[in-house]
Amino acid sequence: MAEGPEIHSILMDATVIKIFRSSIHIFLKSYQHFTFTSLLLCLPFSASILLSQALVPSLSPLLLPIHFRLQSLFDSSGFMPSLHFFSPFNLKLSQAISSSVFTLPFNLSFFLLSRASAIQSLKTNNTDCTSLSPCLVSFLSQYKKIFLTHVSNSFIILSINSSGFFILLLVFHSIDACGFISPNFFLFVFAAGVVIQSVVVAKAYITCNLALIVAGMEISCSGYLAVFNACQLIRGRASTALFLAFPVNLGLSALEALFQMRVVRAFHLSDNKITCSIALEGLLIAYLHSLLIVVDTIITCMFYKCCKSGCVAYGDNGDHFRYELHLEDANGRSANARALQLPLMA
Repeated sequence: MAEGPEIHSILMDATVIKIFRSSIHIFLKSYQHFTFTSLLLCLPFSASILLSQALVPSLSPLLLPIHFRLQSLFDSSGFMPSLHFFSPFNLKLSQAISSSVFTLPFNLSFFLLSRASAIQSLKTNNTDCTSLSPCLVSFLSQYKKIFLTHVSNSFIILSINSSGFFILLLVFHSIDACGFISPNFFLFVFAAGVVIQSVVVAKAYITCNLALIVAGMEISCSGYLAVFNACQLIRGRASTALFLAFPVNLGLSALEALFQMRVVRAFHLSDNKITCSIALEGLLIAYLHSLLIVVDTIITCMFYKCCKSGCVAYGDNGDHFRYELHLEDANGRSANARALQLPLMA
């Protein structure tokens, strides 16, 4: 019985590696198709994400009203604005909201069209380049379902953040009513609340990301129904989904930081002049950013197929995982499959 958690961890790692290998294999095998469809559609969205990091600080008509609104919200809610960490927190939050508003048109158009194209291509098991050519009508029909699901995801994420803010407000007022007014204690409570909120938002993010795939893969499934089905699929598999999402999101953050260092800083050092090298380097980083987004879509699709096929599934009584390990010999032929029943981990 003591070996159960260790075996569970090993098999989860094997599942993650298998999904990564399959996703990279599919992308490289059909590289030309994904480059000329999904990646090109995603390129304007990636460019808007990267440019928003540089343009938002200079967009005073958009940034300043949001900053003052948040400041008045904190003041009226009873937070202690005199604490030193509220000023940078308010500024970063204002910049994040401004960036989201700036990229919203690209998010609702190019990003969702790119996802619809990739999902439509991966809807069948055949990954031959000649068969990965969904017509425009096919993935546009997917766009409507994915759009409705994306809007539902936005409301869910907004509700979670609002609920977290409301709970944190209640905790602050309760602590204030009890007489604990130490700034260090408030800082500790605020930091703990941010960490808990980040964990909850991360799980909601991977669920909403899977909901977009569910909406594209399944017939007559969109909106909150797709989110509900994604919650059923990801139940007990959140750790695997987080492991799959972490490398891609880390790569996206690294590319955004690289864009700031190589393009934005070079732009300011050249007296705000766009040279040919700056433009080409920015285009290359935007291309790599789009590539990671397409790869993330493929990985999530493989995770969806893995859940639906029973590679990682529940037992009949709902309290056990069932792992099927499909082994291959040296020639690539399927050898034997081994199924294990393990206790369900929380």
